[in-house]
Amino acid sequence: MKTTRKILLSAGSVLVLLLTFYLVWANTGLGSETKQSLKIDATASYGDSSNKGNVVGIQAFVEPVDYASEANFRRKIRFYMEEAKKKNWLIPNKSIVVFPEYFGTWLVALQEKERIYSTPEIEEGMQTMVLRNAGRFLATFLKCPQDVQDKLKYSVFAMKAEVIARVYQDTFASLAKEYKVTIVGGSVLLPDPVVENGLLKTRGGLLYNTSVVFETDGTINPQLIKKAFPTADELGFICPVKPEAIPVFNTGAGKMGVLICADAWFSEAYQTLKSKSADFVITPSYSNGYGYWQQPWSGYSGSKTPEKAKADVGKISLGEAWVKYAMATRAKEEAGIKKGINVFLQGKLWNLGADGSTIVLSDSAHATPFVGKSALINLWL
Repeated sequence: MKTTRKILLSAGSVLVLLLTFYLVWANTGLGSETKQSLKIDATASYGDSSNKGNVVGIQAFVEPVDYASEANFRRKIRFYMEEAKKKNWLIPNKSIVVFPEYFGTWLVALQEKERIYSTPEIEEGMQTMVLRNAGRFLATFLKCPQDVQDKLKYSVFAMKAEVIARVYQDTFASLAKEYKVTIVGGSVLLPDPVVENGLLKTRGGLLYNTSVVFETDGTINPQLIKKAFPTADELGFICPVKPEAIPVFNTGAGKMGVLICADAWFSEAYQTLKSKSADFVITPSYSNGYGYWQQPWSGYSGSKTPEKAKADVGKISLGEAWVKYAMATRAKEEAGIKKGINVFLQGKLWNLGADGSTIVLSDSAHATPFVGKSALINLWL
């Protein structure tokens, strides 16, 4: 009996020691002091200045360190806002500023171990993040909705939902109020998000790729835009909505429609915008990988390629396909919308890559010159 008690006491002491070491490890060395890249590599403006207002597309270049802290995230956004202001492109109550798809999603890396901001492989970074948040990750995994196929990805992006939603709203809302402009905050992955009493809340359900509109007074618009047509990479852990649920917003520059990335490839989305009388359309996008923009197009992702587009598969580039089959052409042909902007995320997000070039619908439809870096693109309405 005494021997057994000694063994149990020894085992307990070892467990306490291990837990202490883990807690110290998990709560030290967080965030990063690595210098952020704050620069603009290209600018362009389309259309003629008028009192109707304008849209400023932020082709943001991001790296993991931009999400190391709330201060870093805010500093990155403020930099782009200030550069647009220097161009006289931020008109109080008339300007729309749009950030790319997934711009808010990487807040999942907020206040994590410093090593994840420098590791080249996202798999290694995610493993470190899961280990540091082991209890939170396990609890989220066990509560994962049954309909989710990829429970690991779901749990990684859902486990810090509350803090992500708070930082995302606090940052964009305060800057929208400061500059007195409407901001379309790219997109963020959140479990069953909703706006309650003026706050962006999560309810622990299915993940939605969600874009949020922040008004000129800093309030959050209660209408959330949720992606209707997830890509092949998203289908395992992101829930779609029906295209008719896509909202249209009243702004100082007119009625704005917002289509998240792949939604811009589908007629159903434009039928919704037309039925709701949208004047112009915003498309936040993210195309992962490097060099794909100029490589042969492989067809629709996550959905069957329409018959009329099959002849172009492998014959035109991905960039050309975005112009021919997405917002730049469809908005005018299918919804009668003559103005729009499609902005892509750029950066070095571990080994994920980011590709694309801002696309403008104005007098004509075209992609801006490919730079693969940061850019500010202005469109007068």
